[in-house]
Amino acid sequence: MKNLEKGSPKLMQAWAFYDWANSVYTLVIASTIFPIYYGALFRQKGIEEIQLGQFSFHSEAIIPYVTAIGFLIIAVISPLLSGIADYLGNKKFFLQFFCYLGSISCMSLYFFSLENIVVSLLIYLLALIGFWGSLVFYNSYLPDIAPKEEQDRISAKGFSLGYIGSVILLLICLAMVLLVDESKAIQMMRYSFVLVGIWWIGFSQYTYYYLPNHRNNKKLHVDIIFNGFKELNKVWQQIKHIIALRRYLGAFFVYSMAVQTIMIIASYFGEKEVNWGSDSKRTIGLIVSILVIQLVAVFGAWITSKLVSKYGNIKILIVLNFLWICICTYAYFVITPNDFYIAAFCVGLVMGGIQSLSRSTYSKLIPTDAKDTTSFFSFYDVAEKIGIVIGMLTYGYIADITGRIQNAILVLILFFIVGLLLLFRVPKNKI
Repeated sequence: MKNLEKGSPKLMQAWAFYDWANSVYTLVIASTIFPIYYGALFRQKGIEEIQLGQFSFHSEAIIPYVTAIGFLIIAVISPLLSGIADYLGNKKFFLQFFCYLGSISCMSLYFFSLENIVVSLLIYLLALIGFWGSLVFYNSYLPDIAPKEEQDRISAKGFSLGYIGSVILLLICLAMVLLVDESKAIQMMRYSFVLVGIWWIGFSQYTYYYLPNHRNNKKLHVDIIFNGFKELNKVWQQIKHIIALRRYLGAFFVYSMAVQTIMIIASYFGEKEVNWGSDSKRTIGLIVSILVIQLVAVFGAWITSKLVSKYGNIKILIVLNFLWICICTYAYFVITPNDFYIAAFCVGLVMGGIQSLSRSTYSKLIPTDAKDTTSFFSFYDVAEKIGIVIGMLTYGYIADITGRIQNAILVLILFFIVGLLLLFRVPKNKI
């Protein structure tokens, strides 16, 4: 079909609808059903560790390690593929490739088992790469499909559609698990993974039908392949001479390690460390907790934006880091479901605020005369993903050698303390 014009309501709606399609991965796979399923496999076998070659790993350390590998791969290939896509005009191809990789991998999680743990973890890794890889190209379409004055609105619409769609499928999966005999719950969880893949790959077709394809006849050569890394280096050379931006990035890099790690492992912590009493209560409790985090995060982001207008970005970020230290200290002693619900509420309150404020603070510190803000944000995204790699590896290692997730929380507290101290070095008069 003929490409729709930039700003076309139908085109912007189709772009935003991809959030509806892919957000089920984050809620069902990354945050709720899969962590419950993963923990249940170990409980059924009555084991705490898995042997991989000559090495033995605690169950709670394996997923952080695999996640770290996944984000490291994304951090390396994102600039590489982005440079190629921009030059050849084939962003749509890469978006579809990672979408299909992720959705098929989600469906393949149906076969996830401890007996074939290496292949199973590879499937989990590919699902993660598929989701985050597709987001790189999905986000880059925004300036192509919407004029600047519409980008905030349509981006928010995508977020809203993603939340609604993922909650709908999560509730369907929850009903599947809870409305059968407890002995069949594991099988229903496997069906949930298949549903995620079908939902993602199915609803994304609406997006692909309308998204423009700007493929050109240029030929790929070696210089273009590494163009993305060259752009990142150019940004770094500029950042080194901007004191406020350089100091802020240092603080962000450290505290973001902890924030992103908490987002990823929250369900695994709750599944492993909280005394739920029964498997059905564990399933309901964890899903309720994740929904609480998501709902409260929206409110937290709104409250934070109001406080920032009065007190400034850096001061509020300092306060948020201090609150994170308090929350992590509390989480160290969490035992009962009510303890976990309180922790989930508090996490949601500060998580929504620190995520939105971190990105907007970075945006304000970018030089007003910068010609390529996309490269600046590419640098930001790569820094964030490398931070996730370090955070997950550290978390997994501490949990593995000590056998207790709580000990890894102590390291996260340290990250927040260092991040808070570094924020004090950022000039307050800049923002």
